[in-house]
Amino acid sequence: MSRPAPSWRRRWANNFVTGLLVLAPAYGTFLIVRFIIRQINRIFDPVVRLVDPRLTAWWAMPLVHLGTLAVFLVGVALIGWGTRLLLIRRIFSAAEQGIARVPMVGRIYSAIRDVAQAFGGEGKAAFSRVVLVEWPGKGRYAIGFVTQEGRGEVQAKTPEQVVNVFVPTTPNPTSGFLILADRESLISLDMSVEDGMKLVISGGVVGPAVPSPARPGRP
Repeated sequence: MSRPAPSWRRRWANNFVTGLLVLAPAYGTFLIVRFIIRQINRIFDPVVRLVDPRLTAWWAMPLVHLGTLAVFLVGVALIGWGTRLLLIRRIFSAAEQGIARVPMVGRIYSAIRDVAQAFGGEGKAAFSRVVLVEWPGKGRYAIGFVTQEGRGEVQAKTPEQVVNVFVPTTPNPTSGFLILADRESLISLDMSVEDGMKLVISGGVVGPAVPSPARPGRP
């Protein structure tokens, strides 16, 4: 027996929720970019004030702000390129070691650096595979990323073979929960770490295509 078609109100509500989930990452990106631009303008504010009296055209000031943004983007790209050179890499390494020795500041810097490396292109190896973990309760599952096998005191005091699983939040995957899960309770997924991140960030809207199982009588 076929189910009745959903009412227009339910269809509208479903479409509205889907639209919110699609717009959420874009809005989050907009907020981050706007924050960065404001900080750049604040850094270059003395330069802007210096040339402000000489700028009379209505388009001059937006052009100055655009120029400061371009300088910032090129500067960051040059820093990224410079880290590939051995000499500059050693300079950055020495600077990082110096910052790490500063009380409190070193801890904050190390934590932010570790998170950035974990989610950056060179740090994707921090997540070995994607799994389903039964969390936060029975019959509920969350996307998780295995970071490493349980070891040390944690493993010594648990009867099961535990695995460290990072369960990120949606749509901000840089925050989440560390789950020490029984290896046997995890459900391994075939999707890549990148596809798993897309699934989390989009709230389940964007994810890898799953082939439909063959029906009886079909190849």
